[in-house]
Amino acid sequence: MNDALSPEDELRLHVLFNTELRAVRIDESSMTLWALTPEGEASVPLKPTERADRYLKKVREMLSGYALGSPGGYPVHLTRWTRQSQAGLSAQHLAQLLLIAEEEAVVAVVHSPALTDELAHYAWWCMPTIENARLMLMRDVVCKGRMGRVLAGFLVEHLAFLHEDDVGILDTVAVMLHSGVLNEAERLAIWKRGSSRNSYYVAFLELQPDDLPNPRDARSDHADVPAVPDNPYSAMLQKALSGQGQTFLATVSTILDRPEIQEVVNHTLNALARWCAPLRDADAAARAAARAALIEAAPQFYADCTALDTLAAADSESVRPIFLKTTAIGSLMRRKIQPVVTPLLDASATLRRQP
Repeated sequence: MNDALSPEDELRLHVLFNTELRAVRIDESSMTLWALTPEGEASVPLKPTERADRYLKKVREMLSGYALGSPGGYPVHLTRWTRQSQAGLSAQHLAQLLLIAEEEAVVAVVHSPALTDELAHYAWWCMPTIENARLMLMRDVVCKGRMGRVLAGFLVEHLAFLHEDDVGILDTVAVMLHSGVLNEAERLAIWKRGSSRNSYYVAFLELQPDDLPNPRDARSDHADVPAVPDNPYSAMLQKALSGQGQTFLATVSTILDRPEIQEVVNHTLNALARWCAPLRDADAAARAAARAALIEAAPQFYADCTALDTLAAADSESVRPIFLKTTAIGSLMRRKIQPVVTPLLDASATLRRQP
């Protein structure tokens, strides 16, 4: 077995090392090494002298020796190390990791808090995947840079590839909304996907509960809610009966009526709990006094205040005892959580019912 690269490949790589390399990747299907330079892309067709996997290992060892001064290569088998140990590295060190044509090294760069917009561009050239796009959009420096729009556009176009991956949908939509780089047409397009897979709605409830797309009309008696200062029931009724509030409640009901996985239930209930914060944050005595004052001023809202009490009592802890005993999903999960969900659906219906 040969201990070195073919003379032709070794020469080409040494020539490449004399250029200003930004990133390197290998297309194993065509046995081609690609390099990104200030002048654009350069390719090196590889000519193996032995089995392809062994030959590529030697190519990567040569790249590692050039970039890292470590001819032994990058420890790709230590996945946890590669994803967590880069916190102390500088941008210069991260840039070196993009020159060794190891996917795990690219992932380490993507995970690093030292990631810059420029490094994100090079890492994206090396490995344009949904997971990497999500991770990089979690960095403010990337969202505010030129790569923010690139990554968000990619995720919008590739949402369809997630199919029935509800966790992937939750994570992807959350990252895109958090990034703040979506335009209104993109937000609306993502929202409309919820009609076929309600997990698309969840991140909107979590991150933009008061700015939901396609808001409904306010309830007809919205203007009749007394404006009582420092009264959580007054604040919650004004919010719940508004157009945005009616949209929020209808969306919560849509999700809880037919969730597919436990994560969707947990996220939705926690979003509901945060939405009900004015009530949840009040102590019992203050809450009772506020309720009595509101009902005395506007007794027609008695049922609505009761419905708000029901909603404010729920969060992911409400279903935790159930989920601790089962990994059920789909229809079986829905049957198990029915005692928790049914009162919430009834309360939501009360608040959305026209007087």
